[in-house]
Amino acid sequence: MNYWLFKSEPSTWSWDQQVQRGEAGEEWDGVRNYQARNNMRLMKVGDKGFFYHSQSEKAVVGVVEVIAEAHQDSTTDDDRWDCVDIRAVKALETPVTLEMCKTDPRLAEMVLVKNTRLSVQPVTPEEWQIICELGGIRP
Repeated sequence: MNYWLFKSEPSTWSWDQQVQRGEAGEEWDGVRNYQARNNMRLMKVGDKGFFYHSQSEKAVVGVVEVIAEAHQDSTTDDDRWDCVDIRAVKALETPVTLEMCKTDPRLAEMVLVKNTRLSVQPVTPEEWQIICELGGIRP
């Protein structure tokens, strides 16, 4: 299993909206960055990810699961753009802020810390464990 982080502006798509989609999940559409798209192309069903609220909150707020591998993004006819489908699994007990990640030396190499603009990014198993611990949930 691999781990990922999905960033969304809460005003565009929030954790609460993701939760409301239930088992059906939702396409992670609208990504127009080649690196983020390539990350989605590497995902497998069952991979886990963090749901991150960007902009004002800047915090990991939940855990999601990939339920459909990369396919054509339904928001465009341009075949360069793929997306995956994800479903909400669990909210973090305590949101893990970007500031918390930046000040924790164990997370110094995390993509979120080094490249805050990438919307879909990999997370190492070690980083996954640490964020879950900080968020008050079991990995």
